[in-house]
Amino acid sequence: MSKAGPLRAGVGAALAVLVALVPNAAEAQAAAGDAQFAEGRALFLGGATPPCAVCHTLKEAGATGNVGPVLDEVQPDEARVAAAVRGGIGAMPSFAGSLSDAQIRALARYVSKATGGAR
Repeated sequence: MSKAGPLRAGVGAALAVLVALVPNAAEAQAAAGDAQFAEGRALFLGGATPPCAVCHTLKEAGATGNVGPVLDEVQPDEARVAAAVRGGIGAMPSFAGSLSDAQIRALARYVSKATGGAR
């Protein structure tokens, strides 16, 4: 038996392992995204003070606030939501002192995904 036989077998096995890991990595990323989406939803509904749902309408959350803009119509991207949450805008206060950067990212991801703003 030549040395190429075991080498080919080893390379084939390594490729099989890599191929098997790719879906798992994608699943892990999706699960992390789902967890961030869920955290953002919880913040929108009541984790932030005051809760976003008090002022904003967002169909996915069942929120019917009428002070701030209807988020389903605005369809903001994550950067726009994060900037508004950090700095406040109009009557909306800044949440920079009460939410962590991770929470702001989760909230921004949630609103963006829930409204279709993340395209």
